[in-house]
Amino acid sequence: MTVLCDIYLRNSLHFEDALLGKLPEAYAIFDPIVDVMPVIPVLFLLLAFVWQAAVSFR
Repeated sequence: MTVLCDIYLRNSLHFEDALLGKLPEAYAIFDPIVDVMPVIPVLFLLLAFVWQAAVSFR
């Protein structure tokens, strides 16, 4: 059990590094797009509700 906790902690530390990472300089122009990308699935979810409201939730 201790080994599993240790592996989890080590992996979570690497995951934080990935979240705080920056794009390479060559791709800096895409930085605003990359910042918006995680929101796109939420927009599709909201679009589904708007669509269902438009067809009266059939």
